[in-house]
Amino acid sequence: MATATLMTKPLPAHPLPKRPLPAGWPRERYESHNRRLKAMRLAIALLDTGVYRPEQARNRTIRSIALDIGVHPPSDTTCRLVRALLYDNC
Repeated sequence: MATATLMTKPLPAHPLPKRPLPAGWPRERYESHNRRLKAMRLAIALLDTGVYRPEQARNRTIRSIALDIGVHPPSDTTCRLVRALLYDNC
């Protein structure tokens, strides 16, 4: 029986340089993009602290993690997005 191997690309030694977002997008698209990036950073930080389920991630918990990692406190909408990301990873 053949075994499947997972081929993953090695991570770069240095993070990729940030590029500016293209000009001309509607403002809502910039806001949505930045909100998703913030939610992803918060979800990763929550996973690192042992919060794996959406019901463990209350708004208070998410906001305290935001302060710990140096991010402005998220809105209720961003907190919902963080919980949605945690739910998808279950």
